[in-house]
Amino acid sequence: MSAARREALRARLRQADLDALLVTKLVNVRYLSGFTGSAGSLLVTQDGRGDVLVVDGRYTEQAATQAADLDRIESRLREWLVPRLAGRTRLGVESAHLSWDAARALISELGPVKVMPATGHVEALRAVKDPDEVALLAAACGIGDEVFTRLCTWLTPGLREIDVSRWLEREIIVAGADAVAFPPIVAGGPNGARPHHAPGERHLVQGDLVTLDFGAQVGGYSSDMTRTVALGEPSQRLRSLHDLVLSAERDGIQSVAQGVTTGQVDAACRERIATGGLRERFVHSTGHGVGLEIHEEPSVREGAEAKLLAGMVITIEPGVYVPGLGGVRIEDTVVVTSGTSAGTAAVLTRSPTDLLSL
Repeated sequence: MSAARREALRARLRQADLDALLVTKLVNVRYLSGFTGSAGSLLVTQDGRGDVLVVDGRYTEQAATQAADLDRIESRLREWLVPRLAGRTRLGVESAHLSWDAARALISELGPVKVMPATGHVEALRAVKDPDEVALLAAACGIGDEVFTRLCTWLTPGLREIDVSRWLEREIIVAGADAVAFPPIVAGGPNGARPHHAPGERHLVQGDLVTLDFGAQVGGYSSDMTRTVALGEPSQRLRSLHDLVLSAERDGIQSVAQGVTTGQVDAACRERIATGGLRERFVHSTGHGVGLEIHEEPSVREGAEAKLLAGMVITIEPGVYVPGLGGVRIEDTVVVTSGTSAGTAAVLTRSPTDLLSL
Protein backbone atom coordinates (compact mmCIF):
# COMPACT_ATOMS: atom_id res chain seq x y z
CA MET A 1 0.00 0.00 0.00
CA SER A 2 2.84 2.42 0.83
CA ALA A 3 4.38 1.87 -2.61
CA ALA A 4 1.09 2.77 -4.30
CA ARG A 5 0.89 5.93 -2.20
CA ARG A 6 4.38 6.95 -3.27
CA GLU A 7 3.39 6.40 -6.90
CA ALA A 8 0.39 8.68 -6.40
CA LEU A 9 2.72 11.29 -4.91
CA ARG A 10 5.01 11.03 -7.95
CA ALA A 11 2.13 12.07 -10.17
CA ARG A 12 1.69 15.18 -8.05
CA LEU A 13 5.42 15.91 -8.23
CA ARG A 14 5.26 15.80 -12.03
CA GLN A 15 2.33 18.21 -12.01
CA ALA A 16 4.22 20.55 -9.67
CA ASP A 17 7.46 20.28 -11.71
CA LEU A 18 9.39 18.95 -8.71
CA ASP A 19 12.19 16.42 -9.07
CA ALA A 20 11.80 15.23 -5.49
CA LEU A 21 10.03 15.91 -2.20
CA LEU A 22 11.74 15.77 1.20
CA VAL A 23 9.07 14.54 3.62
CA THR A 24 9.80 15.55 7.21
CA LYS A 25 6.36 15.54 8.84
CA LEU A 26 6.34 12.23 10.69
CA VAL A 27 2.71 11.36 10.02
CA ASN A 28 3.38 11.81 6.30
CA VAL A 29 6.51 9.66 6.54
CA ARG A 30 4.34 6.98 8.13
CA TYR A 31 1.66 7.26 5.43
CA LEU A 32 4.19 6.88 2.60
CA SER A 33 6.51 4.28 4.12
CA GLY A 34 4.81 2.45 7.01
CA PHE A 35 7.55 3.58 9.41
CA THR A 36 6.10 4.64 12.80
CA GLY A 37 9.20 5.83 14.67
CA SER A 38 9.48 9.22 16.34
CA ALA A 39 12.30 10.50 14.11
CA GLY A 40 13.01 10.08 10.42
CA SER A 41 12.62 11.60 6.98
CA LEU A 42 11.78 10.31 3.53
CA LEU A 43 12.95 11.40 0.11
CA VAL A 44 10.50 10.63 -2.71
CA THR A 45 11.81 11.26 -6.22
CA GLN A 46 9.82 11.80 -9.37
CA ASP A 47 11.45 8.87 -11.14
CA GLY A 48 11.53 6.61 -8.07
CA ARG A 49 15.24 5.84 -8.35
CA GLY A 50 16.33 8.03 -5.44
CA ASP A 51 13.69 7.14 -2.86
CA VAL A 52 15.15 6.58 0.60
CA LEU A 53 14.00 6.43 4.22
CA VAL A 54 16.48 8.01 6.62
CA VAL A 55 16.49 7.08 10.33
CA ASP A 56 18.98 7.17 13.17
CA GLY A 57 20.47 4.17 14.95
CA ARG A 58 17.54 3.80 17.33
CA TYR A 59 15.25 2.75 14.50
CA THR A 60 17.41 0.72 12.13
CA GLU A 61 15.71 -2.60 12.85
CA GLN A 62 12.23 -1.10 13.06
CA ALA A 63 12.64 0.60 9.69
CA ALA A 64 13.89 -2.64 8.13
CA THR A 65 10.71 -4.37 9.26
CA GLN A 66 8.17 -1.63 8.59
CA ALA A 67 9.65 -0.24 5.34
CA ALA A 68 11.28 -3.30 3.81
CA ASP A 69 10.42 -2.17 0.27
CA LEU A 70 12.44 1.05 0.61
CA ASP A 71 16.12 1.82 0.44
CA ARG A 72 17.18 2.87 3.95
CA ILE A 73 20.04 4.92 5.37
CA GLU A 74 21.07 5.30 8.99
CA SER A 75 22.13 8.90 9.52
CA ARG A 76 21.51 11.90 11.79
CA LEU A 77 22.99 14.33 9.27
CA ARG A 78 22.06 15.35 5.75
CA GLU A 79 25.23 14.33 3.95
CA TRP A 80 23.18 11.63 2.22
CA LEU A 81 20.94 14.16 0.46
CA VAL A 82 23.40 15.67 -2.03
CA PRO A 83 24.28 12.38 -3.78
CA ARG A 84 20.63 11.33 -3.81
CA LEU A 85 19.76 14.51 -5.68
CA ALA A 86 22.44 14.09 -8.34
CA GLY A 87 21.07 15.29 -11.66
CA ARG A 88 18.02 16.84 -10.02
CA THR A 89 17.47 20.58 -9.76
CA ARG A 90 14.16 21.19 -7.92
CA LEU A 91 13.54 19.85 -4.41
CA GLY A 92 10.23 20.39 -2.65
CA VAL A 93 10.11 20.63 1.15
CA GLU A 94 7.16 20.52 3.53
CA SER A 95 7.49 24.21 4.33
CA ALA A 96 4.64 24.23 6.84
CA HIS A 97 6.56 21.68 8.95
CA LEU A 98 10.20 22.64 8.36
CA SER A 99 11.81 25.31 10.52
CA TRP A 100 13.25 28.42 8.93
CA ASP A 101 16.72 27.47 10.20
CA ALA A 102 16.46 24.00 8.66
CA ALA A 103 15.25 25.44 5.36
CA ARG A 104 18.15 27.92 5.25
CA ALA A 105 20.61 25.14 5.98
CA LEU A 106 19.21 23.08 3.11
CA ILE A 107 19.46 25.99 0.71
CA SER A 108 23.08 26.53 1.73
CA GLU A 109 24.07 22.86 1.54
CA LEU A 110 22.35 21.98 -1.75
CA GLY A 111 23.96 24.70 -3.83
CA PRO A 112 22.53 24.56 -7.37
CA VAL A 113 19.49 22.53 -6.32
CA LYS A 114 16.55 24.91 -5.93
CA VAL A 115 14.62 24.33 -2.69
CA MET A 116 10.88 24.96 -3.18
CA PRO A 117 7.97 25.16 -0.71
CA ALA A 118 5.68 22.20 -1.39
CA THR A 119 3.22 21.87 1.44
CA GLY A 120 -0.01 19.90 1.10
CA HIS A 121 0.85 17.23 -1.45
CA VAL A 122 0.82 14.31 0.98
CA GLU A 123 -2.11 15.75 2.92
CA ALA A 124 -4.17 15.85 -0.28
CA LEU A 125 -3.54 12.13 -0.78
CA ARG A 126 -4.32 11.35 2.85
CA ALA A 127 -7.69 13.12 2.60
CA VAL A 128 -9.11 10.21 0.58
CA LYS A 129 -9.04 6.98 2.55
CA ASP A 130 -8.65 3.51 1.09
CA PRO A 131 -10.80 0.60 2.36
CA ASP A 132 -8.15 -0.49 4.88
CA GLU A 133 -8.04 2.99 6.38
CA VAL A 134 -11.82 3.16 6.58
CA ALA A 135 -11.85 -0.21 8.34
CA LEU A 136 -9.41 1.08 10.98
CA LEU A 137 -11.49 4.22 11.45
CA ALA A 138 -14.64 2.12 11.79
CA ALA A 139 -12.93 -0.04 14.43
CA ALA A 140 -11.91 3.06 16.38
CA CYS A 141 -15.45 4.43 16.15
CA GLY A 142 -16.82 1.09 17.34
CA ILE A 143 -14.69 1.32 20.47
CA GLY A 144 -16.04 4.81 21.09
CA ASP A 145 -19.59 3.52 20.79
CA GLU A 146 -18.89 0.66 23.18
CA VAL A 147 -17.40 3.00 25.77
CA PHE A 148 -20.27 5.47 25.44
CA THR A 149 -22.79 2.69 26.07
CA ARG A 150 -21.01 1.79 29.31
CA LEU A 151 -20.66 5.43 30.27
CA CYS A 152 -24.42 5.91 30.15
CA THR A 153 -24.86 3.28 32.87
CA TRP A 154 -22.06 4.74 35.03
CA LEU A 155 -22.42 8.52 34.79
CA THR A 156 -24.15 10.02 37.82
CA PRO A 157 -24.46 13.33 39.69
CA GLY A 158 -21.64 13.96 42.14
CA LEU A 159 -18.79 12.90 39.86
CA ARG A 160 -16.24 15.52 38.97
CA GLU A 161 -15.58 16.31 35.32
CA ILE A 162 -12.00 15.12 35.75
CA ASP A 163 -13.28 11.80 37.17
CA VAL A 164 -15.29 11.24 34.00
CA SER A 165 -12.37 12.21 31.76
CA ARG A 166 -10.05 9.75 33.51
CA TRP A 167 -12.70 7.03 33.33
CA LEU A 168 -12.99 7.58 29.57
CA GLU A 169 -9.23 7.38 29.09
CA ARG A 170 -9.05 4.12 31.01
CA GLU A 171 -12.08 2.49 29.43
CA ILE A 172 -11.01 3.36 25.88
CA ILE A 173 -7.82 1.35 26.43
CA VAL A 174 -9.68 -1.47 28.18
CA ALA A 175 -12.00 -1.69 25.16
CA GLY A 176 -9.04 -2.43 22.90
CA ALA A 177 -7.76 0.90 21.60
CA ASP A 178 -4.03 1.47 21.13
CA ALA A 179 -4.41 4.92 22.72
CA VAL A 180 -6.89 7.70 23.27
CA ALA A 181 -7.19 9.93 20.21
CA PHE A 182 -6.98 13.10 22.32
CA PRO A 183 -7.62 14.16 25.94
CA PRO A 184 -11.39 13.78 26.45
CA ILE A 185 -13.53 16.87 26.87
CA VAL A 186 -16.07 16.66 29.69
CA ALA A 187 -18.07 19.84 30.24
CA GLY A 188 -20.97 19.92 32.69
CA GLY A 189 -23.59 22.59 33.24
CA PRO A 190 -22.38 26.13 32.46
CA ASN A 191 -18.96 24.79 31.47
CA GLY A 192 -20.65 23.43 28.37
CA ALA A 193 -20.52 26.98 26.99
CA ARG A 194 -16.79 26.46 26.44
CA PRO A 195 -16.27 24.35 23.29
CA HIS A 196 -12.85 23.04 24.40
CA HIS A 197 -13.34 23.09 28.15
CA ALA A 198 -10.61 21.31 30.11
CA PRO A 199 -12.24 18.91 32.61
CA GLY A 200 -11.85 20.23 36.14
CA GLU A 201 -13.03 19.90 39.71
CA ARG A 202 -16.67 20.85 39.12
CA HIS A 203 -19.11 18.21 40.37
CA LEU A 204 -21.89 17.22 38.00
CA VAL A 205 -25.37 17.98 39.35
CA GLN A 206 -28.91 16.91 38.60
CA GLY A 207 -30.32 18.83 35.65
CA ASP A 208 -26.92 19.37 33.97
CA LEU A 209 -26.29 18.85 30.33
CA VAL A 210 -22.89 17.17 29.98
CA THR A 211 -20.89 17.43 26.76
CA LEU A 212 -18.60 14.45 26.13
CA ASP A 213 -16.06 14.63 23.29
CA PHE A 214 -13.64 11.69 23.00
CA GLY A 215 -12.02 9.24 20.64
CA ALA A 216 -10.02 6.04 20.33
CA GLN A 217 -6.99 5.25 18.21
CA VAL A 218 -6.59 1.97 16.33
CA GLY A 219 -3.63 1.27 14.05
CA GLY A 220 -2.79 4.96 14.07
CA TYR A 221 -6.30 6.05 13.00
CA SER A 222 -8.53 8.04 15.33
CA SER A 223 -12.24 8.21 16.00
CA ASP A 224 -13.99 11.40 17.08
CA MET A 225 -17.45 11.58 18.62
CA THR A 226 -19.34 14.06 20.77
CA ARG A 227 -22.58 13.48 22.62
CA THR A 228 -24.41 15.79 25.00
CA VAL A 229 -26.44 13.95 27.65
CA ALA A 230 -28.69 15.07 30.51
CA LEU A 231 -28.43 14.14 34.15
CA GLY A 232 -32.08 13.80 35.10
CA GLU A 233 -34.54 16.19 33.51
CA PRO A 234 -32.99 19.32 31.97
CA SER A 235 -34.76 22.66 31.67
CA GLN A 236 -36.91 23.29 28.63
CA ARG A 237 -34.37 25.86 27.47
CA LEU A 238 -31.58 23.30 27.49
CA ARG A 239 -33.76 20.69 25.81
CA SER A 240 -34.57 23.21 23.08
CA LEU A 241 -30.87 23.88 22.52
CA HIS A 242 -30.26 20.15 22.09
CA ASP A 243 -33.17 19.81 19.67
CA LEU A 244 -31.79 22.67 17.56
CA VAL A 245 -28.25 21.30 17.41
CA LEU A 246 -29.50 17.80 16.65
CA SER A 247 -31.53 19.14 13.72
CA ALA A 248 -28.47 21.01 12.47
CA GLU A 249 -26.29 17.92 12.71
CA ARG A 250 -28.83 15.83 10.81
CA ASP A 251 -29.02 18.53 8.12
CA GLY A 252 -25.24 18.47 7.83
CA ILE A 253 -25.07 14.69 7.46
CA GLN A 254 -27.92 14.76 4.95
CA SER A 255 -26.00 17.30 2.83
CA VAL A 256 -22.86 15.15 2.51
CA ALA A 257 -22.36 13.75 -0.99
CA GLN A 258 -19.60 13.42 -3.53
CA GLY A 259 -19.08 16.76 -5.32
CA VAL A 260 -20.60 18.90 -2.56
CA THR A 261 -18.24 21.52 -1.14
CA THR A 262 -17.32 21.42 2.51
CA GLY A 263 -18.60 24.98 2.74
CA GLN A 264 -22.04 23.77 1.68
CA VAL A 265 -22.00 21.19 4.47
CA ASP A 266 -21.07 23.90 6.94
CA ALA A 267 -23.88 26.11 5.61
CA ALA A 268 -26.46 23.34 6.07
CA CYS A 269 -25.67 23.22 9.79
CA ARG A 270 -25.21 26.96 10.23
CA GLU A 271 -28.47 27.87 8.51
CA ARG A 272 -30.46 25.52 10.73
CA ILE A 273 -28.98 27.07 13.86
CA ALA A 274 -29.73 30.51 12.46
CA THR A 275 -33.43 29.60 12.35
CA GLY A 276 -33.25 29.32 16.15
CA GLY A 277 -31.75 32.79 16.42
CA LEU A 278 -28.42 31.44 17.65
CA ARG A 279 -26.12 31.71 14.63
CA GLU A 280 -23.66 33.84 16.61
CA ARG A 281 -23.45 31.08 19.25
CA PHE A 282 -22.08 28.58 16.73
CA VAL A 283 -18.49 29.70 17.11
CA HIS A 284 -16.41 27.06 15.32
CA SER A 285 -16.29 25.21 12.02
CA THR A 286 -18.71 22.36 11.35
CA GLY A 287 -16.04 19.69 11.10
CA HIS A 288 -12.77 18.38 9.76
CA GLY A 289 -11.15 15.41 8.15
CA VAL A 290 -9.98 12.66 10.48
CA GLY A 291 -7.47 9.87 10.00
CA LEU A 292 -3.84 9.58 11.06
CA GLU A 293 -4.38 12.99 12.66
CA ILE A 294 -7.45 13.96 14.61
CA HIS A 295 -7.70 17.15 12.54
CA GLU A 296 -6.69 16.89 8.90
CA GLU A 297 -7.93 17.82 5.44
CA PRO A 298 -10.52 18.65 4.37
CA SER A 299 -11.70 21.46 6.63
CA VAL A 300 -15.49 21.69 6.87
CA ARG A 301 -15.82 25.41 7.49
CA GLU A 302 -17.75 28.44 6.39
CA GLY A 303 -17.01 29.38 2.77
CA ALA A 304 -14.64 26.45 2.13
CA GLU A 305 -14.52 25.36 -1.53
CA ALA A 306 -12.94 21.92 -1.19
CA LYS A 307 -15.11 19.30 -2.89
CA LEU A 308 -15.97 16.07 -1.14
CA LEU A 309 -14.65 12.94 -2.83
CA ALA A 310 -15.61 9.32 -2.27
CA GLY A 311 -13.48 7.93 0.54
CA MET A 312 -13.11 11.15 2.47
CA VAL A 313 -13.87 10.80 6.18
CA ILE A 314 -15.09 13.92 7.96
CA THR A 315 -16.78 14.94 11.17
CA ILE A 316 -20.06 16.84 11.41
CA GLU A 317 -20.14 18.64 14.76
CA PRO A 318 -22.34 21.73 15.07
CA GLY A 319 -22.64 23.31 18.49
CA VAL A 320 -24.35 26.11 20.36
CA TYR A 321 -22.75 27.77 23.39
CA VAL A 322 -24.57 30.17 25.72
CA PRO A 323 -22.41 31.73 28.47
CA GLY A 324 -23.87 31.26 31.92
CA LEU A 325 -26.27 28.57 30.73
CA GLY A 326 -24.32 25.83 28.99
CA GLY A 327 -23.91 24.35 25.57
CA VAL A 328 -24.62 21.46 23.25
CA ARG A 329 -22.40 19.80 20.65
CA ILE A 330 -23.23 16.63 18.71
CA GLU A 331 -20.62 15.03 16.48
CA ASP A 332 -20.50 12.06 14.16
CA THR A 333 -17.79 10.72 11.87
CA VAL A 334 -19.00 9.99 8.34
CA VAL A 335 -17.56 8.50 5.15
CA VAL A 336 -18.32 10.04 1.78
CA THR A 337 -19.58 7.24 -0.47
CA SER A 338 -19.55 7.00 -4.25
CA GLY A 339 -23.12 8.25 -4.49
CA THR A 340 -23.75 11.79 -5.70
CA SER A 341 -27.18 12.32 -4.15
CA ALA A 342 -27.71 13.86 -0.72
CA GLY A 343 -27.97 11.54 2.26
CA THR A 344 -25.62 8.85 0.96
CA ALA A 345 -22.86 9.27 3.55
CA ALA A 346 -22.10 6.30 5.79
CA VAL A 347 -22.06 7.18 9.50
CA LEU A 348 -19.30 5.35 11.42
CA THR A 349 -20.30 6.52 14.90
CA ARG A 350 -23.49 4.65 15.84
CA SER A 351 -24.30 5.91 19.35
CA PRO A 352 -27.74 7.53 19.74
CA THR A 353 -27.85 11.27 19.16
CA ASP A 354 -31.27 11.92 20.75
CA LEU A 355 -31.06 13.52 24.18
CA LEU A 356 -30.53 10.80 26.75
CA SER A 357 -31.66 11.53 30.32
CA LEU A 358 -29.46 9.45 32.62
